[in-house]
Amino acid sequence: MKIAVISDLHLGNGKLDEFGHDDAEFLRFLDFLEGNFERVVLAGDVWETLYCKTPRQQVRELRRCRETHKDIAERFERPAYRYLHGNHDHVSGNILGAPEALHVEADGTRILFTHGHQMDWVVSKARWLSEFIVWAGAWVMRMGLRPLKAVVERIEEVIRGESKERPEKDRFQLASMQMAEQSNADIIVTGHTHNGAVTHHGDRIFMNSGSCSGGAFSWLSLDTKAGDYALNTSW
Repeated sequence: MKIAVISDLHLGNGKLDEFGHDDAEFLRFLDFLEGNFERVVLAGDVWETLYCKTPRQQVRELRRCRETHKDIAERFERPAYRYLHGNHDHVSGNILGAPEALHVEADGTRILFTHGHQMDWVVSKARWLSEFIVWAGAWVMRMGLRPLKAVVERIEEVIRGESKERPEKDRFQLASMQMAEQSNADIIVTGHTHNGAVTHHGDRIFMNSGSCSGGAFSWLSLDTKAGDYALNTSW
C-alpha cells in the first residue's frame, strides 16, 4: 500500500494564520498526493483552534478556520483521507469524529499513526497548561513579539528531550518506540514536533512528518510493498 502523511498544517483564521500557503497551490499538492497514493493520513494539528482570543472557544475557532479554508476543508472530506486529531485541534475529536490513532496493516507491515502529543509530557500530564501556553503565545504574536514565541518553542524542544544528532537519545523518539512496541507496530508515524525524520530503532522504524505550516512542504511517503519509507520536502 502507498500512503502519504502530512501533519501540523495549523490552518488558522485571520492574521495569526500560520499555514503560509496559497490555498489553490496547496490543493494542487493534494491533487499530487491523491494521484500517487492510495491513502493520505492527516496526522494531527491540521486546524489551529487554540489561537482564539478568549479561552475555551475552540469549537467556534474550528468553525472559523474551516470557513477560512473552505476548499481545503471540503477536500479533506474525500474518502482517500484519514484525519487524526492532535493537541491543537483536539476539539475535532468530538466535533468531526477524528480519532487519536490509526492502525493499518498492509503487506505484512503493521503501522501505527498518531499525532505524537501523547509522548509530550507537558501535553499528556497537564494539557490545560500546554493549551494556556499556546493561547498566551498567540497574544504575544498579536502584540508584535513573534521572536519571543520562537524562544518558547525552542524551550519546548528541550523539555521534550529531542536530539536531532543522536536519535538513540531522543526521548520523544524513544517514547514513540515504546508505544509502537506496546501496539505491536513495526512502524510508528507521528507529527507534533515539526521535525521530520525517518529513523531505525532496531527492527522498528520511527517516522515524523515534520510540518506543512509556514509555507513549507514536509511529508512522508510509505510504500509497504516495496519497503520504501521516506521523508520529503518537495513534490
